[in-house]
Amino acid sequence: MAAPNHQKVNFAAPRSFWSQFKSDIKEALFPDDPFSGFGQETGCGKVKKGLQYFVPIFGWIPQYNLKTFISDLVAGITITSLAIPQGISYAGLAGVPPLVGLYTSFVPPLVYAVFGDSKYMAVGNVASASLLIKDIISQVVTPEENQTLFLHMIFTTTLVTGVMQIVMGALRLGIFVDFLSHSTITGFMAGSATIICMQQLKGIFGLTKFTSKTDLFSVVKCLIDLRKEWQWEPAVLGVIFIIFLFTTKWLKEKNAKFFLVQAVGPLVVVIIGCLLAYFFEIDKYHHIPIVGELKRGLNPITAQHFIFDLKLFPVAFKAGTISGCIALAEAIAVGRAFGVLKNENIDGNKEMIALGFMNVIGSCTSCHLSTGPFSKTAVNYNAGAKTQMANAVQAVCMLMVVLLLAPLFGYTPHVALSAIIFTAMIGIIDYETAMGLWIVDKFDFLICMGCYFAVVFRSMLFGLTLSVALGLLRSLLYVARPGTCKLGKLNLSDTSLYRDSSQYAEGSKHKGILVLQIGSPLYCPNGNYVRERILRWVRDEQAANRDVIEHVLLDLSGVVTIDVPSLGTLEEIRKTLAVKGIKMGLINPRIKVLEKMQLSKKLDMIGKENIYLSVEDAVESCRFALDRSTEDSGSSPQLSDDV
Repeated sequence: MAAPNHQKVNFAAPRSFWSQFKSDIKEALFPDDPFSGFGQETGCGKVKKGLQYFVPIFGWIPQYNLKTFISDLVAGITITSLAIPQGISYAGLAGVPPLVGLYTSFVPPLVYAVFGDSKYMAVGNVASASLLIKDIISQVVTPEENQTLFLHMIFTTTLVTGVMQIVMGALRLGIFVDFLSHSTITGFMAGSATIICMQQLKGIFGLTKFTSKTDLFSVVKCLIDLRKEWQWEPAVLGVIFIIFLFTTKWLKEKNAKFFLVQAVGPLVVVIIGCLLAYFFEIDKYHHIPIVGELKRGLNPITAQHFIFDLKLFPVAFKAGTISGCIALAEAIAVGRAFGVLKNENIDGNKEMIALGFMNVIGSCTSCHLSTGPFSKTAVNYNAGAKTQMANAVQAVCMLMVVLLLAPLFGYTPHVALSAIIFTAMIGIIDYETAMGLWIVDKFDFLICMGCYFAVVFRSMLFGLTLSVALGLLRSLLYVARPGTCKLGKLNLSDTSLYRDSSQYAEGSKHKGILVLQIGSPLYCPNGNYVRERILRWVRDEQAANRDVIEHVLLDLSGVVTIDVPSLGTLEEIRKTLAVKGIKMGLINPRIKVLEKMQLSKKLDMIGKENIYLSVEDAVESCRFALDRSTEDSGSSPQLSDDV
């Protein structure tokens, strides 16, 4: 039998440390290779492309025209109609004055128009992050105890959030945000929406005081304790407002052309509530509290109020980092979701920098945390926004509101704001996604529901921590237990493929040869498992088929890297198999694996002749060796395929 002629493995000299380091950094931090076109530009061209990359407004403003501006103008005015009631409502969730909520829809959108990468994202304050920050800061000071100190802590938290987001974006550390998986975000947002809805019972029942705790038991206990203070008038008005808002939502779902009806619905509720308070004095005669006096004027500078006290700053740092990660995950997900609709790619790291600048500048100008909420972005997209200019239009409109119209919104009833928040939060509870997780992946569903119940029954921070811990546990299990499988040969008309025999039962094997595939990198935590799993494959194969295994081939195509302990594990496997009279071969070791084998001298121990480029080459070489061994022993060959 003639020796098989197969392709040779490239045993080139290992790359230098610097070359490997540059390659690893590029893959880890610059997978999209954002600066690929810079090398072809001249000095001025590089400066221009750099400005367009780091300050996106320089990329789209040269092509801007009147037609595009009209579309952005309409969209900007539309999202302002939603930003006004949301700004006042979500300020209450954060425990800050209503004007701070309006300011947050003025300065941050202006900053995002310059640095933002998404054409459709509309920025402003959000409910979940607002309540999370209040929950954490209330551990040291509540707005009822010391409103001024609490407000200064809010500004400090916003500063921390912005700095963290800028640093993460500049260092391209978006990978850390990826640990907030889809199941985690779904469960956290649903849990947050549930407790936010429960908090709105204060406004709906016309209560003047309420528990600062967010868990279900505390809220229910508070409602029972205050049952004698319930008022029927705000409850009736609240139900009417909720029915109206759900009707606008139903109309929009029935016909997308009615999206504007849903968009302006919250503003209509606020206007009706203001008219009732102004003409009928419902706050005096019907036990329906209103927001109270709102002064017109520009945002005051607040940079001098940052708190760096050693007792208080750690709490602000904790609130800023945790809420900042949640805000980042939500904004990037929203931006990419709407970018996909127009086949546009959103750079997550640039978005981090834009959001960071928003919050840093916002913290200096009386704003609390802002990001890109889904509801407002959806309205912006449906209203026909073409560029980031829609955010600038929103900022200008909000400027007119705080300069001219702010006092009018002081008549807004609390029950109107509660109805707006309640309706918005119900839409955030994504039942369909949760059911989809149950159908597709039970562990993801466990993470989602674990986060939901932990948020509802314990706290937002505990729920988030639990879900991230479960996600990390799952990732560690993937690392510690990499996928391995036995490969069988599929006899096709034009080529031969080797695939997982448990998936393709018709695949054939060769007597005396066992082909195994390892599907992930080899690290210290999984080395022992891989060794034991390979030896078990050998035992099971010999016991099931009464076949004497003489060659074990390990397909390393999926092993992109390996650490030093795992190199030792490969050597241990080789020695253990050798004691049993079994030879080990490696198939298609990747460049990092091969380089480390060369540098550690493990390649010499295994032997270059036992390294193969493909499964087919390895099997043919082993079959040739078995055939020649059979001929030398004088026995008849038994190399036929066993289907």
